[in-house]
Amino acid sequence: MPENNVDALPLVYNYLKKAKQEKNYKKIFQGYQDAAFYSSNKFQKLKYADSCVVSVLPSGDNELISHAYLEKGVIYYFFYKQYKPALNEYLKAYEYSKNIKDDFLKYRIIYHLGVVKSYLGYYQDALKLFNECVAHFESLKDGNIHPNLIFNNRKGYFNSIHQQIICYTNLGKFKESDSLIKLSLNTMPMSTDFKLERAYFLKSSATSDFRKFRFNETIEKLKLALPEFKRYNDFTWTSFSYFYIGKSYENLKKEKEAIEYFTKVDSIFQKQQFIIPELRSNYESLINYYNKTQNTQNELYYTKQLLSADKILNSDFQYLTNKIHKEYDTQALLEKQRSLESKSIFGTIALICAIIIIAVLFLILYYRGKREKYIKYKYKILQDKLEAKELPSDDKNLVPEQKTGISDNIAKDILIKLNEFEKKKTFRKKGITLSDLAKSFGTNTKYLSMVINEYKGKKFTTYINELRINYITRELYHDTRLLDYTIEGLAEQCGISSRQNFSEFFNEINGIRPAEFIKKRKLELKDGNT
Repeated sequence: MPENNVDALPLVYNYLKKAKQEKNYKKIFQGYQDAAFYSSNKFQKLKYADSCVVSVLPSGDNELISHAYLEKGVIYYFFYKQYKPALNEYLKAYEYSKNIKDDFLKYRIIYHLGVVKSYLGYYQDALKLFNECVAHFESLKDGNIHPNLIFNNRKGYFNSIHQQIICYTNLGKFKESDSLIKLSLNTMPMSTDFKLERAYFLKSSATSDFRKFRFNETIEKLKLALPEFKRYNDFTWTSFSYFYIGKSYENLKKEKEAIEYFTKVDSIFQKQQFIIPELRSNYESLINYYNKTQNTQNELYYTKQLLSADKILNSDFQYLTNKIHKEYDTQALLEKQRSLESKSIFGTIALICAIIIIAVLFLILYYRGKREKYIKYKYKILQDKLEAKELPSDDKNLVPEQKTGISDNIAKDILIKLNEFEKKKTFRKKGITLSDLAKSFGTNTKYLSMVINEYKGKKFTTYINELRINYITRELYHDTRLLDYTIEGLAEQCGISSRQNFSEFFNEINGIRPAEFIKKRKLELKDGNT
Protein backbone atom coordinates (compact mmCIF):
# COMPACT_ATOMS: atom_id res chain seq x y z
CA MET A 1 0.00 0.00 0.00
CA PRO A 2 1.29 3.53 -0.76
CA GLU A 3 2.37 6.02 1.90
CA ASN A 4 -0.43 7.98 3.66
CA ASN A 5 -3.04 5.30 2.85
CA VAL A 6 -5.09 5.17 6.06
CA ASP A 7 -6.83 1.96 4.89
CA ALA A 8 -3.70 0.15 6.08
CA LEU A 9 -4.04 1.36 9.67
CA PRO A 10 -6.53 -1.29 10.99
CA LEU A 11 -4.07 -3.99 9.93
CA VAL A 12 -1.18 -2.09 11.50
CA TYR A 13 -3.09 -1.79 14.80
CA ASN A 14 -3.63 -5.58 14.87
CA TYR A 15 0.08 -6.07 14.19
CA LEU A 16 1.00 -3.69 17.03
CA LYS A 17 -1.40 -5.38 19.45
CA LYS A 18 0.17 -8.78 18.78
CA ALA A 19 3.72 -7.35 19.02
CA LYS A 20 2.96 -5.78 22.41
CA GLN A 21 1.41 -9.02 23.72
CA GLU A 22 4.62 -10.85 22.77
CA LYS A 23 6.83 -7.96 24.05
CA ASN A 24 8.70 -8.18 20.75
CA TYR A 25 10.44 -4.79 20.64
CA LYS A 26 11.60 -5.07 17.05
CA LYS A 27 8.07 -5.71 15.87
CA ILE A 28 6.71 -2.96 18.14
CA PHE A 29 9.19 -0.60 16.50
CA GLN A 30 8.10 -1.77 13.04
CA GLY A 31 4.42 -1.38 13.94
CA TYR A 32 4.80 2.23 15.03
CA GLN A 33 6.95 3.03 11.99
CA ASP A 34 4.23 1.61 9.73
CA ALA A 35 1.56 3.56 11.62
CA ALA A 36 3.49 6.79 11.02
CA PHE A 37 4.08 5.84 7.37
CA TYR A 38 0.39 5.19 6.58
CA SER A 39 -1.06 8.10 8.58
CA SER A 40 -2.07 11.00 6.36
CA ASN A 41 -1.99 13.55 9.17
CA LYS A 42 1.38 14.96 10.23
CA PHE A 43 0.22 15.31 13.85
CA GLN A 44 -0.62 11.60 13.94
CA LYS A 45 2.75 10.77 12.37
CA LEU A 46 4.53 12.62 15.16
CA LYS A 47 2.32 10.98 17.79
CA TYR A 48 3.24 7.49 16.52
CA ALA A 49 6.92 8.40 16.29
CA ASP A 50 6.86 9.59 19.90
CA SER A 51 5.04 6.42 21.03
CA CYS A 52 7.68 4.40 19.21
CA VAL A 53 10.49 6.03 21.22
CA VAL A 54 8.66 5.49 24.51
CA SER A 55 7.90 1.85 23.65
CA VAL A 56 11.42 0.79 22.64
CA LEU A 57 13.37 2.57 25.41
CA PRO A 58 12.78 -0.28 27.93
CA SER A 59 14.30 -2.75 25.44
CA GLY A 60 17.86 -1.55 26.09
CA ASP A 61 18.55 -2.19 22.40
CA ASN A 62 20.65 0.82 21.34
CA GLU A 63 20.10 0.16 17.66
CA LEU A 64 16.31 0.20 18.00
CA ILE A 65 16.37 3.25 20.28
CA SER A 66 18.71 5.13 17.94
CA HIS A 67 16.50 4.27 14.96
CA ALA A 68 13.36 5.45 16.79
CA TYR A 69 14.90 8.83 17.66
CA LEU A 70 16.11 9.26 14.08
CA GLU A 71 12.66 8.62 12.59
CA LYS A 72 11.07 11.07 15.03
CA GLY A 73 13.64 13.68 13.96
CA VAL A 74 12.90 13.00 10.29
CA ILE A 75 9.20 13.72 10.87
CA TYR A 76 10.06 17.04 12.55
CA TYR A 77 12.36 17.85 9.64
CA PHE A 78 10.34 16.72 6.63
CA PHE A 79 6.73 17.33 7.68
CA TYR A 80 7.14 20.27 10.07
CA LYS A 81 10.44 21.88 8.93
CA GLN A 82 11.19 22.43 12.61
CA TYR A 83 14.95 22.16 12.68
CA LYS A 84 15.53 22.69 16.40
CA PRO A 85 13.46 19.72 17.64
CA ALA A 86 14.71 17.67 14.68
CA LEU A 87 18.30 18.36 15.74
CA ASN A 88 17.52 17.33 19.34
CA GLU A 89 16.19 13.96 18.13
CA TYR A 90 19.17 13.44 15.77
CA LEU A 91 21.61 14.10 18.61
CA LYS A 92 19.86 11.53 20.82
CA ALA A 93 19.98 9.06 17.92
CA TYR A 94 23.69 9.77 17.50
CA GLU A 95 24.41 9.10 21.19
CA TYR A 96 22.73 5.69 21.03
CA SER A 97 24.38 4.78 17.71
CA LYS A 98 28.01 4.93 18.87
CA ASN A 99 28.46 1.19 19.41
CA ILE A 100 25.87 -0.30 17.05
CA LYS A 101 26.73 -2.50 14.05
CA ASP A 102 24.24 -1.02 11.55
CA ASP A 103 26.46 1.26 9.46
CA PHE A 104 23.57 2.32 7.22
CA LEU A 105 21.72 3.69 10.26
CA LYS A 106 24.89 5.42 11.53
CA TYR A 107 25.41 7.27 8.28
CA ARG A 108 21.72 8.19 7.98
CA ILE A 109 22.11 9.95 11.34
CA ILE A 110 25.30 11.70 10.19
CA TYR A 111 23.49 12.77 7.00
CA HIS A 112 20.59 14.36 8.89
CA LEU A 113 22.93 16.13 11.30
CA GLY A 114 24.62 17.57 8.23
CA VAL A 115 21.29 18.80 6.84
CA VAL A 116 20.61 20.81 10.01
CA LYS A 117 24.13 22.26 10.06
CA SER A 118 23.70 23.27 6.42
CA TYR A 119 20.37 24.95 7.14
CA LEU A 120 21.94 26.95 9.98
CA GLY A 121 24.72 28.15 7.68
CA TYR A 122 27.58 25.95 8.95
CA TYR A 123 28.38 24.82 5.42
CA GLN A 124 32.00 23.85 6.04
CA ASP A 125 31.06 21.67 9.02
CA ALA A 126 28.12 20.16 7.13
CA LEU A 127 30.33 19.41 4.11
CA LYS A 128 32.66 17.26 6.24
CA LEU A 129 29.68 15.13 7.32
CA PHE A 130 28.38 14.76 3.75
CA ASN A 131 31.87 13.82 2.54
CA GLU A 132 31.84 10.97 5.07
CA CYS A 133 28.40 9.86 3.86
CA VAL A 134 29.40 9.91 0.18
CA ALA A 135 32.54 7.87 0.88
CA HIS A 136 30.53 5.28 2.80
CA PHE A 137 27.55 4.95 0.46
CA GLU A 138 29.67 5.00 -2.71
CA SER A 139 31.60 1.92 -1.58
CA LEU A 140 28.35 -0.03 -1.16
CA LYS A 141 26.16 1.20 -4.02
CA ASP A 142 27.33 -1.65 -6.30
CA GLY A 143 28.71 -5.14 -5.80
CA ASN A 144 27.71 -8.59 -4.60
CA ILE A 145 25.24 -7.57 -1.89
CA HIS A 146 21.45 -7.78 -1.53
CA PRO A 147 19.57 -5.61 -4.10
CA ASN A 148 17.72 -3.80 -1.31
CA LEU A 149 21.03 -2.76 0.26
CA ILE A 150 22.32 -1.56 -3.13
CA PHE A 151 19.14 0.47 -3.60
CA ASN A 152 19.35 2.07 -0.13
CA ASN A 153 23.03 2.91 -0.52
CA ARG A 154 22.44 4.46 -3.95
CA LYS A 155 19.73 6.63 -2.45
CA GLY A 156 22.07 7.64 0.36
CA TYR A 157 24.88 8.33 -2.12
CA PHE A 158 22.90 10.62 -4.40
CA ASN A 159 21.15 12.46 -1.56
CA SER A 160 24.52 13.10 0.10
CA ILE A 161 25.94 14.47 -3.18
CA HIS A 162 22.92 16.78 -3.45
CA GLN A 163 23.74 18.16 -0.01
CA GLN A 164 27.42 18.52 -0.98
CA ILE A 165 26.30 20.66 -3.93
CA ILE A 166 24.24 22.91 -1.62
CA CYS A 167 27.28 23.41 0.65
CA TYR A 168 29.74 24.05 -2.20
CA THR A 169 27.34 26.56 -3.77
CA ASN A 170 26.92 28.50 -0.54
CA LEU A 171 30.69 28.46 0.01
CA GLY A 172 31.18 29.98 -3.45
CA LYS A 173 32.95 26.85 -4.78
CA PHE A 174 31.03 26.76 -8.03
CA LYS A 175 33.44 24.57 -10.00
CA GLU A 176 33.05 21.80 -7.43
CA SER A 177 29.25 22.09 -7.36
CA ASP A 178 28.95 22.16 -11.16
CA SER A 179 31.20 19.11 -11.45
CA LEU A 180 29.02 17.14 -9.00
CA ILE A 181 25.82 18.17 -10.80
CA LYS A 182 27.19 16.89 -14.11
CA LEU A 183 28.48 13.65 -12.54
CA SER A 184 25.17 12.89 -10.83
CA LEU A 185 22.93 13.58 -13.83
CA ASN A 186 25.16 11.35 -15.99
CA THR A 187 25.42 8.42 -13.55
CA MET A 188 22.02 8.36 -11.84
CA PRO A 189 19.76 5.36 -12.65
CA MET A 190 16.91 6.28 -14.99
CA SER A 191 14.32 4.24 -13.06
CA THR A 192 11.24 5.92 -11.56
CA ASP A 193 12.64 5.17 -8.08
CA PHE A 194 15.13 8.01 -8.56
CA LYS A 195 12.82 10.65 -10.07
CA LEU A 196 12.92 12.81 -6.93
CA GLU A 197 16.72 12.68 -6.76
CA ARG A 198 16.92 13.61 -10.44
CA ALA A 199 14.65 16.58 -9.69
CA TYR A 200 17.08 17.70 -6.97
CA PHE A 201 19.95 17.77 -9.46
CA LEU A 202 17.85 19.51 -12.11
CA LYS A 203 17.09 22.15 -9.48
CA SER A 204 20.81 22.48 -8.68
CA SER A 205 21.65 22.72 -12.38
CA ALA A 206 18.99 25.42 -12.77
CA THR A 207 20.48 27.56 -10.00
CA SER A 208 23.90 27.16 -11.65
CA ASP A 209 22.34 28.43 -14.89
CA PHE A 210 20.81 31.36 -13.01
CA ARG A 211 24.23 32.29 -11.66
CA LYS A 212 25.50 32.30 -15.26
CA PHE A 213 22.63 34.53 -16.44
CA ARG A 214 20.96 31.69 -18.39
CA PHE A 215 17.50 32.61 -17.24
CA ASN A 216 15.45 30.72 -19.85
CA GLU A 217 17.35 27.50 -19.05
CA THR A 218 16.73 28.12 -15.34
CA ILE A 219 12.97 28.37 -15.88
CA GLU A 220 12.86 25.29 -18.12
CA LYS A 221 14.73 23.03 -15.67
CA LEU A 222 12.82 24.17 -12.60
CA LYS A 223 9.50 23.57 -14.32
CA LEU A 224 10.68 20.02 -15.06
CA ALA A 225 11.67 19.47 -11.42
CA LEU A 226 8.56 21.01 -9.81
CA PRO A 227 6.10 18.11 -10.38
CA GLU A 228 8.30 15.76 -8.33
CA PHE A 229 8.65 18.24 -5.47
CA LYS A 230 4.87 18.67 -5.43
CA ARG A 231 4.26 14.92 -5.62
CA TYR A 232 6.30 14.41 -2.45
CA ASN A 233 4.88 17.55 -0.82
CA ASP A 234 8.42 18.92 -0.54
CA PHE A 235 7.33 22.50 -0.01
CA THR A 236 10.89 23.73 0.68
CA TRP A 237 12.16 22.98 -2.82
CA THR A 238 8.79 23.84 -4.37
CA SER A 239 9.02 27.30 -2.83
CA PHE A 240 12.70 27.56 -3.82
CA SER A 241 11.83 26.70 -7.43
CA TYR A 242 9.00 29.26 -7.57
CA PHE A 243 11.39 31.92 -6.26
CA TYR A 244 14.10 31.29 -8.86
CA ILE A 245 11.55 31.09 -11.68
CA GLY A 246 10.28 34.47 -10.49
CA LYS A 247 13.81 35.93 -10.30
CA SER A 248 14.53 34.63 -13.80
CA TYR A 249 11.41 36.29 -15.20
CA GLU A 250 12.38 39.44 -13.32
CA ASN A 251 15.78 39.46 -15.03
CA LEU A 252 14.08 38.82 -18.38
CA LYS A 253 11.99 41.96 -17.73
CA LYS A 254 8.77 39.90 -17.56
CA GLU A 255 7.42 41.56 -14.45
CA LYS A 256 3.90 40.09 -14.42
CA GLU A 257 5.21 36.51 -14.68
CA ALA A 258 7.76 37.23 -11.95
CA ILE A 259 5.11 38.57 -9.53
CA GLU A 260 2.93 35.52 -10.19
CA TYR A 261 5.71 33.20 -8.94
CA PHE A 262 6.74 35.45 -6.05
CA THR A 263 3.11 35.32 -4.93
CA LYS A 264 3.22 31.49 -5.01
CA VAL A 265 6.17 31.57 -2.61
CA ASP A 266 4.06 33.65 -0.22
CA SER A 267 1.16 31.16 -0.52
CA ILE A 268 3.45 28.37 0.69
CA PHE A 269 4.76 30.56 3.50
CA GLN A 270 1.19 31.34 4.61
CA LYS A 271 0.32 27.64 4.73
CA GLN A 272 3.52 26.19 6.19
CA GLN A 273 4.91 29.13 8.20
CA PHE A 274 8.38 28.17 7.03
CA ILE A 275 10.95 29.96 4.87
CA ILE A 276 14.66 29.55 4.18
CA PRO A 277 16.94 32.62 4.34
CA GLU A 278 17.63 32.52 0.60
CA LEU A 279 13.98 33.29 -0.15
CA ARG A 280 13.76 36.38 2.04
CA SER A 281 14.29 38.74 -0.88
CA ASN A 282 11.08 37.32 -2.41
CA TYR A 283 9.22 39.80 -0.20
CA GLU A 284 11.56 42.65 -1.04
CA SER A 285 10.71 42.14 -4.73
CA LEU A 286 6.96 42.14 -3.96
CA ILE A 287 7.23 45.24 -1.74
CA ASN A 288 9.22 47.12 -4.39
CA TYR A 289 6.74 46.15 -7.10
CA TYR A 290 3.64 47.29 -5.19
CA ASN A 291 5.43 50.43 -4.02
CA LYS A 292 6.22 51.26 -7.65
CA THR A 293 2.64 50.55 -8.75
CA GLN A 294 1.29 52.58 -5.79
CA ASN A 295 -0.75 49.66 -4.46
CA THR A 296 -0.56 50.59 -0.78
CA GLN A 297 -2.75 47.70 0.40
CA ASN A 298 -0.54 45.00 -1.12
CA GLU A 299 2.63 46.84 -0.14
CA LEU A 300 1.47 46.83 3.48
CA TYR A 301 0.48 43.16 3.33
CA TYR A 302 3.88 42.03 2.01
CA THR A 303 5.69 44.27 4.49
CA LYS A 304 3.85 42.42 7.27
CA GLN A 305 4.70 39.09 5.65
CA LEU A 306 8.38 40.06 5.53
CA LEU A 307 8.31 40.89 9.23
CA SER A 308 6.68 37.51 9.92
CA ALA A 309 9.36 35.77 7.85
CA ASP A 310 12.08 37.61 9.81
CA LYS A 311 10.53 36.51 13.08
CA ILE A 312 10.60 32.86 12.01
CA LEU A 313 14.15 33.11 10.66
CA ASN A 314 15.40 34.82 13.79
CA SER A 315 13.92 32.11 15.99
CA ASP A 316 16.21 29.60 14.27
CA PHE A 317 19.06 32.01 13.60
CA GLN A 318 19.18 34.08 16.78
CA TYR A 319 22.95 33.60 16.97
CA LEU A 320 23.38 33.82 13.18
CA THR A 321 21.32 36.95 12.50
CA ASN A 322 24.35 38.82 11.19
CA LYS A 323 24.77 36.16 8.48
CA ILE A 324 21.28 36.68 7.04
CA HIS A 325 21.45 39.21 4.19
CA LYS A 326 18.79 41.92 4.69
CA GLU A 327 18.08 44.70 2.29
CA TYR A 328 15.49 46.13 4.69
CA ASP A 329 16.23 46.86 8.33
CA THR A 330 13.53 45.43 10.63
CA GLN A 331 12.97 48.67 12.53
CA ALA A 332 12.57 50.56 9.29
CA LEU A 333 10.03 47.97 8.14
CA LEU A 334 8.04 48.35 11.35
CA GLU A 335 8.05 52.10 10.93
CA LYS A 336 6.87 51.73 7.35
CA GLN A 337 4.09 49.40 8.47
CA ARG A 338 2.85 51.94 11.01
CA SER A 339 3.02 54.70 8.41
CA LEU A 340 1.00 52.69 5.91
CA GLU A 341 -1.62 51.71 8.48
CA SER A 342 -2.11 55.33 9.55
CA LYS A 343 -2.67 56.54 6.00
CA SER A 344 -5.73 58.71 5.64
CA ILE A 345 -7.06 61.34 3.24
CA PHE A 346 -5.69 64.20 5.38
CA GLY A 347 -2.35 62.51 6.04
CA THR A 348 -1.36 61.72 2.44
CA ILE A 349 1.35 64.37 2.14
CA ALA A 350 2.91 63.42 5.48
CA LEU A 351 2.81 59.74 4.53
CA ILE A 352 4.52 60.34 1.21
CA CYS A 353 7.29 62.25 2.98
CA ALA A 354 7.69 59.44 5.51
CA ILE A 355 7.91 56.83 2.75
CA ILE A 356 10.54 58.88 0.91
CA ILE A 357 12.61 59.22 4.09
CA ILE A 358 12.30 55.51 4.83
CA ALA A 359 13.20 54.63 1.25
CA VAL A 360 16.36 56.76 1.54
CA LEU A 361 17.18 55.03 4.83
CA PHE A 362 16.69 51.66 3.20
CA LEU A 363 19.05 52.63 0.40
CA ILE A 364 21.73 53.82 2.81
CA LEU A 365 21.39 50.69 4.95
CA TYR A 366 21.53 48.52 1.87
CA TYR A 367 24.87 49.86 0.67
CA ARG A 368 26.39 50.15 4.13
CA GLY A 369 25.20 46.68 5.03
CA LYS A 370 26.75 44.84 2.09
CA ARG A 371 28.70 42.07 3.66
CA GLU A 372 32.07 40.76 2.58
CA LYS A 373 30.50 37.45 1.66
CA TYR A 374 28.08 39.15 -0.73
CA ILE A 375 30.87 41.24 -2.29
CA LYS A 376 33.05 38.14 -2.62
CA TYR A 377 30.20 36.29 -4.33
CA LYS A 378 29.58 39.12 -6.81
CA TYR A 379 33.29 39.53 -7.48
CA LYS A 380 33.65 35.80 -8.17
CA ILE A 381 30.86 35.90 -10.76
CA LEU A 382 32.45 38.90 -12.47
CA GLN A 383 35.91 37.30 -12.30
CA ASP A 384 34.64 34.15 -14.02
CA LYS A 385 33.20 36.27 -16.83
CA LEU A 386 36.43 38.25 -17.18
CA GLU A 387 38.55 35.10 -17.27
CA ALA A 388 36.23 33.74 -19.95
CA LYS A 389 36.56 37.08 -21.77
CA GLU A 390 32.79 37.40 -21.86
CA LEU A 391 31.09 39.95 -19.66
CA PRO A 392 27.36 39.40 -19.15
CA SER A 393 26.46 42.65 -20.85
CA ASP A 394 28.85 42.36 -23.82
CA ASP A 395 27.05 43.58 -26.92
CA LYS A 396 25.90 41.16 -29.55
CA ASN A 397 23.79 41.97 -32.56
CA LEU A 398 20.34 40.58 -31.91
CA VAL A 399 17.83 39.50 -34.50
CA PRO A 400 14.96 41.95 -34.02
CA GLU A 401 11.54 40.46 -33.29
CA GLN A 402 10.02 43.05 -35.60
CA LYS A 403 11.35 45.02 -38.54
CA THR A 404 12.84 48.37 -37.62
CA GLY A 405 10.98 50.11 -40.41
CA ILE A 406 14.17 50.99 -42.28
CA SER A 407 15.77 49.16 -45.15
CA ASP A 408 18.13 46.25 -44.53
CA ASN A 409 20.94 48.09 -46.33
CA ILE A 410 20.69 51.12 -44.07
CA ALA A 411 20.53 48.93 -40.95
CA LYS A 412 23.52 46.90 -42.14
CA ASP A 413 25.53 50.06 -42.84
CA ILE A 414 24.78 51.44 -39.36
CA LEU A 415 25.69 48.12 -37.72
CA ILE A 416 29.05 48.06 -39.53
CA LYS A 417 29.78 51.58 -38.28
CA LEU A 418 28.68 50.66 -34.76
CA ASN A 419 31.03 47.68 -34.74
CA GLU A 420 33.88 49.93 -35.91
CA PHE A 421 32.88 52.45 -33.23
CA GLU A 422 33.16 49.70 -30.60
CA LYS A 423 36.41 48.29 -32.00
CA LYS A 424 38.16 51.68 -31.99
CA LYS A 425 36.73 52.40 -28.50
CA THR A 426 35.42 55.77 -29.68
CA PHE A 427 32.77 55.46 -26.97
CA ARG A 428 35.45 56.72 -24.52
CA LYS A 429 34.94 60.24 -25.85
CA LYS A 430 33.27 62.37 -23.18
CA GLY A 431 29.83 63.86 -23.75
CA ILE A 432 29.07 61.82 -26.87
CA THR A 433 25.40 62.13 -27.84
CA LEU A 434 23.04 60.31 -30.17
CA SER A 435 23.10 63.35 -32.45
CA ASP A 436 26.93 63.41 -32.54
CA LEU A 437 27.14 59.75 -33.39
CA ALA A 438 24.41 59.96 -36.05
CA LYS A 439 26.28 62.82 -37.77
CA SER A 440 29.58 60.88 -37.75
CA PHE A 441 27.78 57.89 -39.30
CA GLY A 442 26.12 60.01 -41.97
CA THR A 443 22.64 59.10 -40.82
CA ASN A 444 19.91 60.61 -38.65
CA THR A 445 19.14 60.12 -34.96
CA LYS A 446 15.88 58.29 -35.65
CA TYR A 447 17.54 55.56 -37.74
CA LEU A 448 20.47 55.19 -35.35
CA SER A 449 18.21 54.98 -32.29
CA MET A 450 16.00 52.37 -33.99
CA VAL A 451 18.96 50.17 -34.96
CA ILE A 452 20.48 50.31 -31.47
CA ASN A 453 17.10 49.51 -29.89
CA GLU A 454 16.34 46.59 -32.18
CA TYR A 455 19.78 45.06 -32.81
CA LYS A 456 21.50 45.85 -29.52
CA GLY A 457 18.38 45.41 -27.45
CA LYS A 458 18.78 48.61 -25.43
CA LYS A 459 18.50 52.39 -25.45
CA PHE A 460 21.37 54.56 -26.69
CA THR A 461 22.46 55.75 -23.22
CA THR A 462 22.44 52.19 -21.83
CA TYR A 463 24.42 50.99 -24.84
CA ILE A 464 27.14 53.66 -24.38
CA ASN A 465 27.36 53.19 -20.61
CA GLU A 466 27.71 49.41 -20.88
CA LEU A 467 30.49 49.75 -23.48
CA ARG A 468 32.35 52.15 -21.19
CA ILE A 469 31.93 50.06 -18.03
CA ASN A 470 32.85 46.78 -19.77
CA TYR A 471 35.98 48.45 -21.15
CA ILE A 472 37.18 49.86 -17.82
CA THR A 473 36.32 46.62 -15.97
CA ARG A 474 38.58 44.60 -18.28
CA GLU A 475 41.32 47.22 -18.01
CA LEU A 476 41.10 47.22 -14.20
CA TYR A 477 41.34 43.45 -14.06
CA HIS A 478 44.30 43.09 -16.43
CA ASP A 479 46.26 46.36 -15.94
CA THR A 480 47.39 46.58 -12.30
CA ARG A 481 48.48 50.22 -12.73
CA LEU A 482 44.85 51.29 -12.95
CA LEU A 483 44.16 49.85 -9.49
CA ASP A 484 45.89 52.90 -8.00
CA TYR A 485 43.79 55.40 -9.96
CA THR A 486 41.16 57.47 -8.20
CA ILE A 487 37.54 56.86 -9.06
CA GLU A 488 37.55 60.19 -10.89
CA GLY A 489 40.58 59.04 -12.89
CA LEU A 490 38.87 55.79 -13.89
CA ALA A 491 35.74 57.68 -14.91
CA GLU A 492 37.93 59.92 -17.07
CA GLN A 493 39.58 56.88 -18.70
CA CYS A 494 36.29 55.49 -19.98
CA GLY A 495 34.56 58.78 -20.81
CA ILE A 496 32.05 59.07 -17.97
CA SER A 497 31.59 62.63 -16.78
CA SER A 498 31.47 62.23 -13.00
CA ARG A 499 32.63 60.01 -10.15
CA GLN A 500 29.05 59.44 -8.95
CA ASN A 501 27.72 58.41 -12.37
CA PHE A 502 30.68 56.12 -12.91
CA SER A 503 30.22 54.39 -9.55
CA GLU A 504 26.49 53.93 -10.10
CA PHE A 505 26.86 52.58 -13.65
CA PHE A 506 29.64 50.23 -12.55
CA ASN A 507 27.50 48.86 -9.73
CA GLU A 508 24.39 48.54 -11.91
CA ILE A 509 26.20 46.61 -14.64
CA ASN A 510 28.66 44.55 -12.57
CA GLY A 511 26.71 44.13 -9.32
CA ILE A 512 29.63 45.55 -7.30
CA ARG A 513 31.01 49.07 -6.75
CA PRO A 514 34.38 50.00 -8.30
CA ALA A 515 36.00 50.58 -4.88
CA GLU A 516 34.91 47.10 -3.79
CA PHE A 517 36.13 45.56 -7.05
CA ILE A 518 39.55 47.26 -6.70
CA LYS A 519 39.85 46.14 -3.07
CA LYS A 520 39.09 42.49 -3.96
CA ARG A 521 41.45 42.54 -6.97
CA LYS A 522 44.32 44.00 -4.93
CA LEU A 523 43.77 41.41 -2.20
CA GLU A 524 43.69 38.64 -4.80
CA LEU A 525 46.97 39.81 -6.37
CA LYS A 526 48.57 40.14 -2.94
CA ASP A 527 47.53 36.60 -1.97
CA GLY A 528 48.81 35.32 -5.30
CA ASN A 529 52.25 36.83 -4.65
CA THR A 530 52.67 35.53 -1.12
